[in-house]
Amino acid sequence: MQALITLGAFLLTLGVLVSFHEFGHFLAARACGVRVLRFAIGFGKPLFTYRATNQTEWVLASIPLGGYVKLLDGRDRNQVIRLEDRNDAFDHKPLWQRSLIVAAGPFANFFLAVLLFSVIYVSGAPQLPAVLQSPPENSVAAQLGISQGDRVVGWQDLGLETAPISGQFKSVLSWNALRWNLMDALTGESGFALELQDSTGGSFIKTFKAEDLPIMRPDGDVMKDLGIMPISIPLQDWQELKLSPLQALGLATQRVWLITKVSARLMLGIFTGKASLKQLGGPLSIADMAGKSVQVGWQPFLAFLALISISIGMLNLLPFPMLDGGQLLYDSWELVAGKRISVSMQEQLQKVGFLLLISLSLLALFNDLQRYIPS
Repeated sequence: MQALITLGAFLLTLGVLVSFHEFGHFLAARACGVRVLRFAIGFGKPLFTYRATNQTEWVLASIPLGGYVKLLDGRDRNQVIRLEDRNDAFDHKPLWQRSLIVAAGPFANFFLAVLLFSVIYVSGAPQLPAVLQSPPENSVAAQLGISQGDRVVGWQDLGLETAPISGQFKSVLSWNALRWNLMDALTGESGFALELQDSTGGSFIKTFKAEDLPIMRPDGDVMKDLGIMPISIPLQDWQELKLSPLQALGLATQRVWLITKVSARLMLGIFTGKASLKQLGGPLSIADMAGKSVQVGWQPFLAFLALISISIGMLNLLPFPMLDGGQLLYDSWELVAGKRISVSMQEQLQKVGFLLLISLSLLALFNDLQRYIPS
């Protein structure tokens, strides 16, 4: 039964996120007057095919590990375009429209994450209070005198400043909100100040200077080195966060932007050596997290979908051939050089991109096997 739940949650996750991503491409293409030949969810043998009156094929295929939108495109060697259809082809559209169509897929994933978080906030979500446990010895928080039971009620970003500006603290709604702020500061190497309350209700401020923050290392735990971690509190003592639709949309947009910034820095850290390649997760990790979150409740599952949607959007914006970011890189070249990259050169780069993606996929799968298959 556990395996069936995990498999079902995994397929639902892929189905929703891939469909939304590809639908972003589809809507932008239709808005720009480009004919869509096929909208496919999955690869391999078609299980279901429907041809619409506008000649678009809607396909559900047998291998549910992705999807694609096939456009009328004169640069595709497998397509023969009639003279009267050229105005409907992707390659005959101006550069800004082609870039918009390419970028619409990843940005659809960011938009979906905003929608999912908004639904959670409108419905009312229980939040773990930002009450801290006793910090580890020699951590930054321990050196500053933070004690068990201290509660964080305010946050202020300091950058490279050494003292907080009075009266400009932002309310800390929960531990989750504080955690993302902390990760933003740590990955951005930015100082911050916390407004806290002790167990007697007294307020005080602690300043974390940028030069005193722990440095991210591939083999380290930066949050443990910082020393700010929550205590375990029974669910019935959690506080509910319930917002109006407009407030929820604003908070969700802020949260998606914050998560995107932190994730981008962590992703860059893999290439600069600050983060470990072991952090890469593959299909087994996604399936495991999907199964666990859906069993906890629909809100954790929506939050999981939002996080994975952000990851998919960011991954597709990487400047690798075969990804949307690779096509946007070609568009940037065209904008600067005034001419398009040749079809033959693009095909060679696509092969290189394919090898890179396969290598990353195999590495992620290897990490999964180490996590989930006992030695």
